[in-house]
Amino acid sequence: MTDPDGFTHLDAKGQAHMVDVGEKPSTAREARASGRLRMAPETLRMLQEGTHRKGDVLATARIAAIMGAKRTHELIPLCHSLPLSSVKVAFEVEGPDTLQVSATVKTTAQTGVEMEALTAVSLAALTVYDMCKAVDRGMVIETIALEEKRGGASGVWLREAETDA
Repeated sequence: MTDPDGFTHLDAKGQAHMVDVGEKPSTAREARASGRLRMAPETLRMLQEGTHRKGDVLATARIAAIMGAKRTHELIPLCHSLPLSSVKVAFEVEGPDTLQVSATVKTTAQTGVEMEALTAVSLAALTVYDMCKAVDRGMVIETIALEEKRGGASGVWLREAETDA
């Protein structure tokens, strides 16, 4: 039973519960999320050139993102534990002071991987912040969002289509 307002993690009395996905078929599912870090141009240059004294910050952030995606069910209450088949993390420079982080997560399961993709992006961004805070405490993590999801009963959802509608 779900809440009359459509919140699947609340029952009719408004009490939190884990959604029962036992009767749903396992299907291929994929989600992509993104986020941005704004920082001083010197900090971004250091990341690009790999000259940070702590080593390869982006490699460490990529590992943190993958680890976080795999452990999302331990971090977010009521999330299901999912067998992830792939977690891909990418970093792209946007202008002189912005680093974009994206994560694409795949599984074949009874529920989607949106939370895993969002967790991966969040942990990658937090890891960059943690490793660079000694040189740039003014970094800003922003615009973490689901960009697309595929699979399951609801099919395909794209942010571009949602914002254009």
